[in-house]
Amino acid sequence: MDLDFTKEQVEFRDQVRTWLVENKPTEPRPRNNTEIRDYDLAWQHAQWEGGWAGIAWPTEYGGRGLTLLQQLIWYEEYAAQGFPGIDANFVGLNHAGPTLITRASEEQKSFHLPRILRGEALWCQGFSEPDAGSDLASLKTKAVLDGDHMVVSGQKIWTSYADIGDYQELLVRTDSGDSKHKGITWVICDMKTPGITTRPIETMEGGAEFCEVFYDDVRIPLSNVVGEIGNGWSVAMSTLSFERGTAFTANQVRLARVVEKLIDYARDHVGPDRRRPAIADDELARRLARVRASVASLRAMTYVGICENMRSDTPGPKGSMLKLLYSDVTKEVSALAMDILGSDSLRGNSRWDDDGWVGTYLHSFSQSIGGGTSEIQRNIIGERVLGLPR
Repeated sequence: MDLDFTKEQVEFRDQVRTWLVENKPTEPRPRNNTEIRDYDLAWQHAQWEGGWAGIAWPTEYGGRGLTLLQQLIWYEEYAAQGFPGIDANFVGLNHAGPTLITRASEEQKSFHLPRILRGEALWCQGFSEPDAGSDLASLKTKAVLDGDHMVVSGQKIWTSYADIGDYQELLVRTDSGDSKHKGITWVICDMKTPGITTRPIETMEGGAEFCEVFYDDVRIPLSNVVGEIGNGWSVAMSTLSFERGTAFTANQVRLARVVEKLIDYARDHVGPDRRRPAIADDELARRLARVRASVASLRAMTYVGICENMRSDTPGPKGSMLKLLYSDVTKEVSALAMDILGSDSLRGNSRWDDDGWVGTYLHSFSQSIGGGTSEIQRNIIGERVLGLPR
């Protein structure tokens, strides 16, 4: 097995790095959601103009048609420049877009995919509900068929950037049959449709990207259904497999760089005892070694997953192993950083985060919830990867 990059891939990496250094935004990313929308869309449009949008997307929809390994190289260099792994374009690029590529009609792909790549439309995800989070198949948002439309009523929650989104990947119940996994439909929802109300949710670290979304007799054309009516569970599993398998690659790379920065910091700064470098503390050194090994394992698993995905249109259940490990390591790294920096973690530090580590630490707990809880990931791994009984 050859684990080295080819000469062409190394040259591609150099091209990516050069373009990012020369073209990355000079202004810091804003905090206000409306300003975030303009900022993120402008940056996505710059990537498209430079020829770097949709590395592995089909050329007929505006992508470059390159390999997943080249997409991986882009993610690695992107993260190396300090860009966030998740911005307002995340759902469109990593959820909706890949799902549309594999499951949508030609008309749907031709309309939506170029707009995502050009930075002309933001997408959000309408999956979770107040009583249907981990048990997604229990969703109750109802769609009644009425001629060539469906009429949607209900509520979604934890929908990132719903208040500034243009389109939504929406799961609705079109049939309440015997099986809760049947009768679900995946549909494209225009967020400007009458009857939709969004309400931002402020989280404990001060963010407000999450929203509640309410649907009051919202009429959606049946031409917006992806797949078939009643077959939305299968389409949704495609969406979640992309999220759990390849969508967080940039975050993983960024996490590895954070660990190395923590190690450097621990060598150069006095630890919590205020007497010696932090790395001289045996327990802190052990924990640093553990998280370094964990992120190396995470990277190896990512490479294996990318290579396997090159032989399939849709990532398989092994993506849950990546999601589970990433969630655990993120929380571990954040807690470790707080312990190493001590009271300095409460202050802004340009070496880490403009707001210090507190927001990052608090946000880390959401990693084991969003995209499917860690408990759900363990069930998937046990049943679909290891073949254990339910």
